[in-house]
Amino acid sequence: MTASTRTLLLAIIIGLALGIGAAWLGRSSQPVAGSSEPGAAVGDRRPDFEHAGVYGKLWRASDFDGKPMLVNFWATWCAPCVREMPALQSLAEDHAESLNVIGIAVDEPGQVRAFIEELGVDYPILIGTSDVSSTQRAFGNSAGMLPFTVLVDAAGIIRWQHLGELSRDELERKLPAAP
Repeated sequence: MTASTRTLLLAIIIGLALGIGAAWLGRSSQPVAGSSEPGAAVGDRRPDFEHAGVYGKLWRASDFDGKPMLVNFWATWCAPCVREMPALQSLAEDHAESLNVIGIAVDEPGQVRAFIEELGVDYPILIGTSDVSSTQRAFGNSAGMLPFTVLVDAAGIIRWQHLGELSRDELERKLPAAP
């Protein structure tokens, strides 16, 4: 083996060692997709949260206490999320007196604001990135996939959770589950 080959091999080994060391030191304490970290499940009390809305207002979970709450985690870049937005808006309009519909976007504020204004969404939309991901895990979605929807009854108990796109008919069928 020549000196240049040994030097190259040594550089590769050192680079790999440094990369593995940096990955280990920089690892997140947050769970990864598919982790078994427990989040809330059906029958559990809804987790608390505090997130800014698209227009700067700070919203807390307790702001929606007193009537059922449909929480939808979504993003502007998520095609199924975008497809179900009109159904969520329609549901919010038709059940304004009996249901709080809340969107929680895992996205950047500027993109979300322009997006909801274009679609005419007027139910509360909250925004964040890592903080929203933590809230999503707390609500039972440890995989962090979107869309993810949770129905909480008026007493603050989670009545159902759904990962994936929902139609208006599916949403309507789930509403009686919230006493």
